This record gives sequence, C-alpha cells and structure tokens, in this order.
Amino acid sequence: MNKRILSVFVCCALYYSAQAQDAKGGISVDMMQQIKQSYQGTSTDKAIRNAISNNDIRKLALNQDNMKGMDTHFSVKVNSKGITDQKSSGRCWLFTGLNVMRAKAIDKYNLGSFDQLEKANLFLQGVIDTSDKPMNDKMVEWLFRNPLSDGGTFTGVADIVSKYGLVPKDVMPETNSSENTARMANLIALKLREQGLQLRDMASKKAKPAAIENAKVEMLSTIYRMLVLNLGVPPTEFTWTQYNVKGEPVETATYTPLSFLKKYGDEKLIDNYVMLMNDPSREYYKCYEIDYDRHRYDGKNWTYVNLPIEDIKEMAIASLKDSTMMYYSCDVGKFLNSDRGLLDVKNYDYD
Repeated sequence: MNKRILSVFVCCALYYSAQAQDAKGGISVDMMQQIKQSYQGTSTDKAIRNAISNNDIRKLALNQDNMKGMDTHFSVKVNSKGITDQKSSGRCWLFTGLNVMRAKAIDKYNLGSFDQLEKANLFLQGVIDTSDKPMNDKMVEWLFRNPLSDGGTFTGVADIVSKYGLVPKDVMPETNSSENTARMANLIALKLREQGLQLRDMASKKAKPAAIENAKVEMLSTIYRMLVLNLGVPPTEFTWTQYNVKGEPVETATYTPLSFLKKYGDEKLIDNYVMLMNDPSREYYKCYEIDYDRHRYDGKNWTYVNLPIEDIKEMAIASLKDSTMMYYSCDVGKFLNSDRGLLDVKNYDYD
C-alpha cells in the first residue's frame, strides 16, 4: 500500500517536473534532447574530451601561428637588475611599488642586486565604526566578506613604507609563508571575522569605548603573533653593507628602517606620484576615490585620475625617458602566456 502511494507520488512529481520544464522560458524535454545532440560521443568527441580532461586547455588552444617573431627589443629602458619574483604570494603591488624605488637607488648608487597588521586594524576599527548598523548593511557585509586583502595598490605601498620604512631583503629573509601567502591570509581573515563579531557583541551590550579599544588591542596582539610566527620579527635596527655594480663593498653602516628609506628610497611617495587608471565605465578626466580601499586606517584611500589609455601611454613613455619606472597593473588572467611573458588576445584560439 505504502509502495503504491510512493510510486504514484514519484510519477506525479516526474509529470509535474516535465510540465514545469515545458513552461515558457524553461528547458523543455524536447529542448533538452536537442541540446544533447551537441555531443555525439564520436571518436573525435572522445579524443577531445580525453585531451581536455587531462591537460591545461591553454596548451591545447595555444595559437602556434602567434608564436612567431616576438620582438623583445625596447627602444626606451630604465636601468634595473632583472626581475623580482613574488613566488606564490599576493604581493604584486608591493614588489612593483618597491621596484619603482629600486630603480632610482640603482641609478643613484650604482648598486648590485607589517602591512597585514595595519589591514587587520583597518578591519577591526571599521567594525567598531559600523557597530550601530545591522549585519545586512552593505558596508558591514563588505567588511566581513573582505576582512584582509592579500593584494593592494601603489597607495598602499606609500602608506606602509612612509610609516614603517624599508629593510634590505637579506635583513629579513623570505619564509614559506611570505612566498606562499594564501594560507596565512585565509587563517588571519578567519580570526578577524571571529574578532569582529566579538566587537559587535560588545558594542550591542553598550560596552564603554575604552573597553572596546582595549579589546581591539588584544585582538591585534593575536594577529601580530600570527604574523611573526609566519614571517619573523621585523628588525628595528640593522647593519648593512652597500656593494657597487662590480660586487665591491662601498660602505657598511647601521640603519633603522626609516633611515634606510631616507637614504635609498622615497619618503614622499604619496606626493611624488599620481595614480592613473583607464576605466571606460566611468567618466574620464575626473578623480575617483574607493572607500575603505587602503592599507592603514589613518592612511589614504585608493585614489586615481581616470584617463583614456592614449593619454596614459604618452605619460608612460615620458616617464621611461626620464629613467623613472612606472607602477603598472592590469588584468593578466585572460590571455597571458606566462612562459613567453607575452599578453596578447591572439595567444589562444579557443574557437
């Protein structure tokens, strides 16, 4: 009896499902049959399926005709010491920003070859500032969805470097976490969400501002410990030897990160550089600011002048002719052939 009722119910459900699919705009049974014809299971289809399922589709779709004659000559160059490798980290913004100063230092001296903590404070203080808003408020949602960005912009480089200074790479060597930042960043983001909810709970219970501030400091202490365990302790003073292009020692001196920045870097990155952007979706020749897109709570938001690409090209050429590197970022995830170092929409023939 129960089985018959169940069978009738299943049949009715299938009938209703078929009826629903036949509704206007849906995928009907006949339409589905027609769609299925696109894959016949022929020997060619099977060969293609086997190839795609076991290989990177970019290698299969590589446009061999576009591999010919790549011209690597540039008429204008800025003196540098090769490419800096960010490994599997989200530090492209930092590497690029520091390379701008690196080129200047190389040219001047003939040289040879706690951002996340500030971002954590930006999030926690943002949670405190928006604690009177509901959890479904757009700003609150955005904060908890993005408690810690692994990326950044030139503005962030200027904000962090101007406050904390610089150290040579051999003074604070790379670690596994610094070269592979995703796991560390994800764990810190998880901890920050937990801490953010605790701060909102304190605010809802009418905790005094001083108590909330003390709680935030304790939370940042936890984040700092996580960062130190992954990256090491940032040096406050160090001795460093400058070598010339021939590898000969020129000078050995003791520095702080800020005094090293003063000698080899640029203390006024914010004032000396302007961010330009080509965003066709927004009106040109205007200045735009992205709220909460900064690296320090007391820092500067991502601010840029929106220009046509033709204008930016002229400025890029002028900058290079002045022996000044440009911080440059773009979306390279679509048609970049990283083996050749070539970005071209003709690289892959997906058709």
